[in-house]
Amino acid sequence: MAVSTRPAPRPEARRPKPSASRLRPRDVARVGAVGLRTRPLRAFLSALGIAIGISAMVAVVGISSSSGAELDRTLSALGTNLLTVGPGQTILGEAAKLPTDAEAMIERLPPVKAVSAVGKVPDAKVYRSEEIPEAQTGGISVLAAREDLPATVGATVRGGTWLNGLTARYPAVVLGASAAERLGVSGAGPDAQVVVGGRRFTVVGVLAPVPLAPELDRAALVGWPAAESELAFDGHPTTIYTRSDEARLESVRAVLGATANPEAPNEVEVSRPSDALAAKQATSQAFNGLLLGLGAVALLVGGVGVANTMVISVLERRPEIGLRRALGATRAQIRTQFLAESLLLSALGGAGGLVLGIGVTLGYAVYRGWPAVVPAWATAGGLCATLVIGAAAGLYPAVRASRLSPTEALASR
Repeated sequence: MAVSTRPAPRPEARRPKPSASRLRPRDVARVGAVGLRTRPLRAFLSALGIAIGISAMVAVVGISSSSGAELDRTLSALGTNLLTVGPGQTILGEAAKLPTDAEAMIERLPPVKAVSAVGKVPDAKVYRSEEIPEAQTGGISVLAAREDLPATVGATVRGGTWLNGLTARYPAVVLGASAAERLGVSGAGPDAQVVVGGRRFTVVGVLAPVPLAPELDRAALVGWPAAESELAFDGHPTTIYTRSDEARLESVRAVLGATANPEAPNEVEVSRPSDALAAKQATSQAFNGLLLGLGAVALLVGGVGVANTMVISVLERRPEIGLRRALGATRAQIRTQFLAESLLLSALGGAGGLVLGIGVTLGYAVYRGWPAVVPAWATAGGLCATLVIGAAAGLYPAVRASRLSPTEALASR
């Protein structure tokens, strides 16, 4: 039996299977931008639709927030955190008095930001000169005033100056707006003098109308030390003005009586919080509800625009999808491509909408003289919500594109 001398065939070396290609983040961005570069007009119009929706949301939020800030400033000027303390009546029905140290005790309360007071001088009358009959007082009261009173009640001096550490000790007076008009005093100066309690006082200032404390408009205000030395003032305050933290206003009001007069808290009258505070809180809640509703509608419109653009893009680019699939692109890569395109389209529209919305807000706020306010949550939330909605809107077209077989896609050319 013959034996073959041919060498046995060597087993062929196994060739390694080609590994699937992977898309790096930079490649994903480049592939996702293909549809935007090839159809720039459609991409621009789609991004413009998203930008209009986002800018509308940001502008509404910004303008409403700016208007709310202006309203808060106006309401704060009306005394939303102002409480007044005054003497009530005793058990026997007589007029009570506040202790002389009531201000100092109230000032110790942590939520209280500012305290000032006036004290009525009951027997002092105000006249333009000594020749005026005693009966013609004009209804002007004389009040001893602290030096920090204007800052607490929001009063401004229309002419001259307010009482200071020097003039508060001497016969100097500041007239309220109505008091100055009734006395025929038009301004302050050495020649402007009135008779207070039988003595001549020099008018050093005239107040503008004080909306928070209208009783000051009809008063002649003298320094606390001068009232004690010149007009026999007993030193007991008749009205104490307090400014407190709005969030703790009710708690402050609950303890003001016992703090001002610990021995007889029932003989103290405390004003209730201003109705402007309730209006401020109600307005803030209404603004929040309005903003959330309009923002949701704007984002929904933007999401529908992205979804419509991406669905049409998939239908028109079926040959491209088939060619990429025939060249080895996986379904995951096709999904990634169209999802990245949807996200890029949303990001471009969202960024443009933010810039446009902020610009509209700033322009309108400057035109109306409001403080310009664009909440950070509106800008960040608008952009993030746009990306989320863009991803959700592009998910279905991306999945639909990835399910197309190469032959089906190429046959549609």
